[in-house]
This record gives sequence, C-alpha cells and structure tokens, in this order.
Amino acid sequence: METGMTEIRTLNVPGYERVLRCRDARGGLDAVIAIHDTTLGPAAGGCRMWPYASEREAVADALRLARGMTHKAAAAGLPLGGGKTVLIGDSRRGKSPELFRALGRVVESLGGAYYTGEDVGVSTADMAEIRRETRYVAGLADTSGDPSPVTAAGVLHGIRAAARHRLGSAALDGLTVAVQGLGHVGFALCERLRAAGARLIVADIAPEAVARAVSELGATAADPDEIVGVEADVFAPCALGGVIDGDAAGRLRAAIIAGAANNQLAAPAHGAALHRRGILYAPDYVINAGGLINISWDVLRPGELYDRAAALAEVARIGGRLADIFARGARRNRPPEEIADALARERLAPPAAAA
Repeated sequence: METGMTEIRTLNVPGYERVLRCRDARGGLDAVIAIHDTTLGPAAGGCRMWPYASEREAVADALRLARGMTHKAAAAGLPLGGGKTVLIGDSRRGKSPELFRALGRVVESLGGAYYTGEDVGVSTADMAEIRRETRYVAGLADTSGDPSPVTAAGVLHGIRAAARHRLGSAALDGLTVAVQGLGHVGFALCERLRAAGARLIVADIAPEAVARAVSELGATAADPDEIVGVEADVFAPCALGGVIDGDAAGRLRAAIIAGAANNQLAAPAHGAALHRRGILYAPDYVINAGGLINISWDVLRPGELYDRAAALAEVARIGGRLADIFARGARRNRPPEEIADALARERLAPPAAAA
C-alpha cells in the first residue's frame, strides 16, 4: 500500500486491529502505527520519537504503548480506544516538516480510526505540521495544547491518593519524592511537588535538566543508575517504561511507586513482588491519564472551545479512581494493577459477555 511517496506495510499481530510499518525516504519517515482496540471509540495515542536500536524494539514499544492507551481510556471512562505512533530516529537531529507531513498523510488515510498527539521527543509545533495533512490530530497549540502539564497535574492527584492510602495522609509537606526523568512531564511534576512542600531527589540522563531542578527547585541530584534505590517516601518514574524489573523491585526503598511513565512494570510478576514487600504501586495507565483526558477534548468535542478548568476538574477525578482501586486491592489482598486491569477489561467487554 502507498500513500503518496510513503510505503505502508501491514503487520499481522494477533490481538491488534491494525499495525502499520511506514517508510517515506523523501520525508525521512520511519514509523510504526499500532491500533490496539476501538471497542469504545476511535483510537487515540501520542507520537513518540526515539532512536530505537532495532525495528523489533520499535514495534514492541508501539504495541505495548497502544495496549496501554486502550486500558488508559477505559479506566478514565473515555469513549476512546488505544493507539500509538513511534518514530524511529533522534528527535534532536532527525526532525523535519516533511517527516511530520508524511506521517500526517498516513494518519489521514486511516479515516478517523486513529488520532495522534504529542509524546516523548515530539512537540506542539510538530503536531502543527501533521495538522497540515490531517484533521485527526490533537494537542495543538490553539486547541488543548501541550498535554504534559495536565498529565503532571493528574499524577500529583494520584500521589496524594497513594499517600493517603499507604501513609495515612494526603499531605505532601515534608515527604521525599524521588523523580526519575525530567522531561516535560517530570519537571512539571517536580514544580507541583515542590509547591506542595515535598523534598525532591531527581535524576535524568540530561545533566542540564538535573542542574535546573537543583537550581530552581532545591532538588538533590542522584545518579540515574541509583535513583531507583534511594531512600524516599515516593518513587516517581517519569522516563521510559520497564523501569520496575526484578532488580529494581528488590532495590526499591520507597513505600509508594507513583509516576508518569508508561508501562512501568517490566513484567506482571514484578507488580506481585512489590505487593509482597508492602510497596503500593499506582497503576501507570490510571495515574498518568491526565494528558489523554486533556486531548480527548479535541477528539470528542471538535469545534468546541477548549475549557482548561473543565479539563482539570475531570483530571482531578484520577485521585478518586486510584483510591477505589487501592481499597479494592486491600480488601482482596491483590496488587492494584490486577484490580485496574479487571476494571478495564470489564468496560471493554461486549454487552453480551458482560451481562
């Protein structure tokens, strides 16, 4: 299949509605678009740009992220499905208007089955280039805008809910939070945590981001390889996924894991290990749903004037959703992610199966 000069190949992946491998030599496009499930509505999910080591790694990330978006929308009560785009390349050197316009043409060819937005390595300016070729794009500067601050606001609500459940109080004044990753969401979260009185320990592979957090927020710097094991009340993963593996599950010294990263658990067994140790894990696709809730305004209310206050009021409900998940898990002595998964599956089940 071709769209203009773009070659599009369909990958057969069981359990996914559509997975596309897209290349456009002229525009520099090298991408995977995964649509996981549209039971509840059109798929929505950001566009991430990362220098993946291989095509297999890029495809695997797109699949994980798309599936997570399906669960994220279901958990947030949104009539949306899950999808994701990953661009293979270095966002610091490989961007061009032609690349994003080529991607926009592919998104347009899907006829509204998938809406894209920004994610790691991609900006609102890049979304504007995509918009030149398709209407199926969200998070533009003149609509709902950069979803990162809203994601951070939702994570803060989630941290308060976790602190109330595990530590007995939602107050963050005096608590120590170790934040891994100081991108758009991670730094915005740090600003909110500092304003709430929390002490910050931060790590990032970019030294300038750490230096800024130390200078502006009074944070303490930690080595990126050591941040998982520092002593803290809360560990907030805000970088890439898979951070909680077998090693990390044993090294963690925090009472709570609550952060913005997607796919934080490398495998389900690691969530069970945290539960056995008494560490409370806030399921990632529940706590980090603020960005999706925000851009859903563009998808579900086209032409309607964006209302930031209304969007933030909806994001504030993340805390209550997590409180309910934590309470159900405590009653059943089950890890919170198992409860969240069951609730998402229940919403995704066809009416006849759910009856």
